[in-house]
Amino acid sequence: MSETDQTLSLKKQKDKYIEPFLKRWQKEQKNMLSILFAIFMIWFIFKLGIFGIRASWGILKLLCTVVFFPVILIALVIGGLIYIALPILIIGGIIALIASKA
Repeated sequence: MSETDQTLSLKKQKDKYIEPFLKRWQKEQKNMLSILFAIFMIWFIFKLGIFGIRASWGILKLLCTVVFFPVILIALVIGGLIYIALPILIIGGIIALIASKA
């Protein structure tokens, strides 16, 4: 046997033993990438959910102050409950003054 034949046979033996380990390592690497993808996807959905809640809270505050609060006060006055509507209006005005200066 020549020296190159011995080298080739050793290389084939080495490849025969190393190949299963390489396949297993590649499979584990894919699993790790899948786990990282899942972690980052959960993080992204959580951040997007927080953003959605903040945005909807801002819209809800705007609707309450511009639409619902005046409609409720007008309904109380029309219903004859001006004694309840007036203190609520005064308290709302004081809160609006304090909030605008802050």
